[in-house]
Amino acid sequence: MVNPVIALITDLGLRDPYVAEMKAVILKICPAVTIVDVTHQIEKFNIRMGAYTLAAASPYFPKGTIHVVVVDPGVGTRREAILIQTRQGCFIGPDNGVLALATEFQGIGHVYKITNPKLMLPKISNTFHGRDVFAPAAAHLAKGTPPSEFGPEIHKIVTPKFAETTKRKNTLTGEVIHVDDFGNIVTNFKGKELESVGLKTMVNLKLKNTKLTLKLCKAYAEVEKQKPLAIIGSHNFLEISINQGNAAEAFKTKVGDKITLYCLNFNFPKQPCA
Repeated sequence: MVNPVIALITDLGLRDPYVAEMKAVILKICPAVTIVDVTHQIEKFNIRMGAYTLAAASPYFPKGTIHVVVVDPGVGTRREAILIQTRQGCFIGPDNGVLALATEFQGIGHVYKITNPKLMLPKISNTFHGRDVFAPAAAHLAKGTPPSEFGPEIHKIVTPKFAETTKRKNTLTGEVIHVDDFGNIVTNFKGKELESVGLKTMVNLKLKNTKLTLKLCKAYAEVEKQKPLAIIGSHNFLEISINQGNAAEAFKTKVGDKITLYCLNFNFPKQPCA
C-alpha cells in the first residue's frame, strides 16, 4: 500500500503500557504507517470473541491492510506465529483459531510461519509475542518485505469448532459465537448456508431446548415490537433477535450454545420451510 494501514485487535486493555509498546515497535520500523485501534477490550483469553471481532471489522478496511491480533493464551508454547495472505490483506497472529473466521471469508491465499529472526526484535520474551514477534512482522510487511521472507509456507491452520458448521441432510448445526449489546444472538451460520437448505422466508430452529419457527426478515421492524425474528445481520451471520427486545435474555442464551436449523418441519408448527 502507498499509505500502509495496520489494524490492531487485542485483549491487552488500555491500563498497562502493552499496546503502546506494540505501537512503538511498529513506528520505529515503519514510521509512515497508519495504526488503527479496532479494540483492545476483547475479553481476556477469549479467542472466539477475538475471531468474531476480526471477521466483523476486517472487510471494511482498505485493500492491503495488515491485521494484527493478539489474543494469545498459548504464548510461549509450541503454538505457531503465522502470517496469512488473503485477497484483501494480511493477517498476523497466533495459530490458535483467532484468524480463522476472517480469513475464511476473505479467501486464504498463502500461510507462512513467522520464523525469520531478522524480522523480529533481537530479544524475544516468552510472554509478549505481540510486541516482539507480531508487531515487528507487521511493520516489516508494511515497509515492503515480501510475505515469503517471514518463514516457511504451511498449508493448514487451526480451525476451531466455533468456525465450523455441520450439514446433515436437511439440518445445519452450529453455535452462538457472539451476543451483542442489544441482546442479538449471533450464530456462525452464513447467509449462503441457509440457501443451501432452502431457507428463504421462514427458519425452523432449535436453540438449546427451545424450538422456534421464525420469519427470516430483512429488517427488525418487519415484526411487531417484542416479537422474535431471524435476520442476516450486518456481518452476514444469521442472528436471532427480538424487535426492540433482548433475545439472549428471553431465550436464556449464551455464547457457545448449540443451535440447529431444520429445513423439514419435524415437530414444529405447520409452516413452509421456504
